[in-house]
Amino acid sequence: MISIKNALLINGKTTDLDISSQQDLEINAEGLTLFPGLIDPHVHFRTPGYEYKEDWHTAARAAIYGGYTTVFDMPNTLPPTITANLLAEKKALIDSQLQQIDIPLRYHLFFGADKNHLNQLAQVKNDCIGIKVFMGCSTGNLVIDDDESLDAVFKIAAENNMLVAVHAEDEERMYQRKQAFKDSKHYQDHSQIRDEEVARLAVEKALALTRKYGTRLYILHLSTMRELNLVKQAKEQGLPVYAEITPHHLFLNDQAYAQLQGRAVVNPPLRAPEHNAQLLQGIQSGIIDTIGSDHAPHTIAEKAKPYGECPSGMPGIETTLPLLLTAYHQGLLNLDQILNLTSKRVQEIFKLPATTDVILVDLNKSMEVIPSQLKTKCAWSAFAGQVLQGWPQYTIVNGRCFDLR
Repeated sequence: MISIKNALLINGKTTDLDISSQQDLEINAEGLTLFPGLIDPHVHFRTPGYEYKEDWHTAARAAIYGGYTTVFDMPNTLPPTITANLLAEKKALIDSQLQQIDIPLRYHLFFGADKNHLNQLAQVKNDCIGIKVFMGCSTGNLVIDDDESLDAVFKIAAENNMLVAVHAEDEERMYQRKQAFKDSKHYQDHSQIRDEEVARLAVEKALALTRKYGTRLYILHLSTMRELNLVKQAKEQGLPVYAEITPHHLFLNDQAYAQLQGRAVVNPPLRAPEHNAQLLQGIQSGIIDTIGSDHAPHTIAEKAKPYGECPSGMPGIETTLPLLLTAYHQGLLNLDQILNLTSKRVQEIFKLPATTDVILVDLNKSMEVIPSQLKTKCAWSAFAGQVLQGWPQYTIVNGRCFDLR
């Protein structure tokens, strides 16, 4: 039994809690705040095929240190997860890696929509958390860039009560913009190539299909005011539409290119500073449902390559909660909003069963983000050098307690 004594709830009251476990452990949680185990609905743990960037040995540790007890992994691996057999093989590989390090991390997998394997979608409806659609190219080669295939995905998903999660960037618009910047070697031009219109066009198209079929739609890494307004209108119309943001779109903007260079390159790209405030307002108004780290590690050497060769993505699962709690201390968010973003709304949207997973957080602990101390294999962070206030001290998942102090 794991017995937690004197833990603070986010309403300021104290509580004791017993969690069934093979461990016999009593934690004096005085001064620590109890949260449910966090759920990250958007990670790229790179297995199979890109284990040199990350694998579940390192990523699971990073998740635990970030306070996450459940993660949803994306399908753009090598090979991509686009058949029932590949999905089963990926699960077996993940289970093996988690068993090797003895971390009982909970996970779910997204299934990749591929125009040549649409017949596989209904087959995996009970084996995946949802269908991932890349409306524009990102890392890997998964993309649904024709209207006929996109329509078919939404139709099949509605018929089988499956959720569709979209990477909403319009491929045709991106192609046109790339021609205008084809000789660019400037990292900051990434935000011009994948401009706000690229996002707006894709979100409008996805929303039109949700109106047509009633498909549950989860818009990944929303980054612009235009998308926010479209989602607001859709929710007011009663459509089953949900919006996710990332910590980098919330806390970074296109001014970061000057310092971070290729490490600031992500898809969708960082936006102008005014979007940070709008996303924050979107949380406060309830338009934004969740925050996904979009933990997408690449090696430092890869991120140092010239623009055009530098891959998109950054790690983030270890710093998401501390960034949110730092915003809390700054008066930008309250603890209820953070609870909704990191666990409650994810559980509701994806219809997850309740667990006994919890974390204990020292809201007042200040600590610098030091890359060498991170658990992710890539060992870098866009937030390196920042002092963040509020860090997990214990993570309890599946009846196992991990002391992070």
